[in-house]
Amino acid sequence: MAAIAMPKPSQETLKKRSKIVADLKKIVRGEGVICDEIEMRPYETDALTAYRQLPLVVVLPETVDQVSQVLKYCYDNDVKVVPRGAGTSLSGGALPLEDGVLLSMMKFNRILEIDLENRAVVTQPGVTNLGITTAVQQDGFYYAPDPSSQIACSIGGNIAENSGGVHSLKYGLTTNNLLGLEIVLITGEVIRLGGKHLDSEAYDLMALLTGSEGLLAVVTEVTVRVLQKPETARAALIGFPTSEEAGKCVAEIIGAGIIPGGMELMDKLAIDAAEDFVHAGYPLDVDALMIVELDGPEAEVDDLLKRVSAIAEKNGSSYLRVSQSEEERNTFWAGRKAAFPAVGRISPDYLCMDGTIPRAALPQVLQEMQELSEKHGLRVANVFHAGDGNLHPLILYDANKPGELAAAEAFGADILRLCVKVGGVLTGEHGVGIEKRDLMPEMYSEDDLKQQQRVKCAFDEKQLLNPGKMFPVLHRCAELGFMHVHQGQLPFPDIPRF
Repeated sequence: MAAIAMPKPSQETLKKRSKIVADLKKIVRGEGVICDEIEMRPYETDALTAYRQLPLVVVLPETVDQVSQVLKYCYDNDVKVVPRGAGTSLSGGALPLEDGVLLSMMKFNRILEIDLENRAVVTQPGVTNLGITTAVQQDGFYYAPDPSSQIACSIGGNIAENSGGVHSLKYGLTTNNLLGLEIVLITGEVIRLGGKHLDSEAYDLMALLTGSEGLLAVVTEVTVRVLQKPETARAALIGFPTSEEAGKCVAEIIGAGIIPGGMELMDKLAIDAAEDFVHAGYPLDVDALMIVELDGPEAEVDDLLKRVSAIAEKNGSSYLRVSQSEEERNTFWAGRKAAFPAVGRISPDYLCMDGTIPRAALPQVLQEMQELSEKHGLRVANVFHAGDGNLHPLILYDANKPGELAAAEAFGADILRLCVKVGGVLTGEHGVGIEKRDLMPEMYSEDDLKQQQRVKCAFDEKQLLNPGKMFPVLHRCAELGFMHVHQGQLPFPDIPRF
């Protein structure tokens, strides 16, 4: 049995399904409304594939006006909406609701403007992360945030989860590379935030929207900053006899004032899987492998490589290889980028966790994670954005074996509790979704959570946008003091608690 519960569907909405579908077809004509059970199957889950549920109906708008009309219709008729990008969310952020419209934004798939003078690209939210770099790379530019799923994940989804990637250590997460947004509220109102200028005017609502997981608004246009490709970029593969020694090396590199373009760490299980899959030339006689990339002027890169090598040797490194060409550098990264699918070849199923810790706590966390692996009887392959302490433990299990999914989820919950215990947080870039929703009290007090929900009430007083995600207990907006109560009667008294 799945341990994570979703809100009970509204029977009233389910009874009105035929009318809702017919009404939506008047707004989005042609093939833009999918209501057949078989045709909706591709939308029943996201990348948290342990959980599946068909939506009420799938709608694929093509214009901002259609998005506005669909949302206004849902607002007027009290119908829930789950916004969805490419469906690569690993936290269940795009998991459908049985009584909700699944609003897919993947027909918004065009780059609208490339403005290299202002180092900006204006794009629709369905464009892939890698698609932005592809559009500007011939001119020597690129988009810095690069999650491992960048070939598939959408920029709109990146905004919803505040995605990062291997180069986020030096160049920041999505929020640090975002300049402007066009959003549609649940009421159908269209709002613009920011632009091509670097500083946000008034309240920084873009920062609020980034990482809001579809609970506040639907993104219909994005303006991002693009960067000029560095003069030189070289990567070093550094092997260690133990993960603990590698963890100490990470902390010392940052402590020395060196900020690599990227610094990743894989343990033995992940190394072996990635090498078998990609054949990147990884050493197989080490228990931990770091990829450290330095970029900038050639003289600076050469000097930093010497300093990093010395720090690695001091911390017991047993292997060092520096890329001698752009092709070799890309090969080093190819293994890391393919680590998740590589692990999928050695296990029927896995849960990809996502927590963040202080860098200095890496050795302790790695040791305790191994103890948790023995406690729960499941293997774990570790892949880290080591430079910023963002962990991605891959818990291996077989869903066909009774109890293994529950054991994997319990193992994952213990890892996240460990992250909080050492001064970290529940998520780095995958979001809360449903996966971490019930763990939010581990990090936040009840008052903290209520204050966060007041923000949602300001945008979505009826709680129609992506309900069931992020917050472990649903509070009516009236209870939080942000809704008018007339003659003692609360609106929507049937809103479920879960």
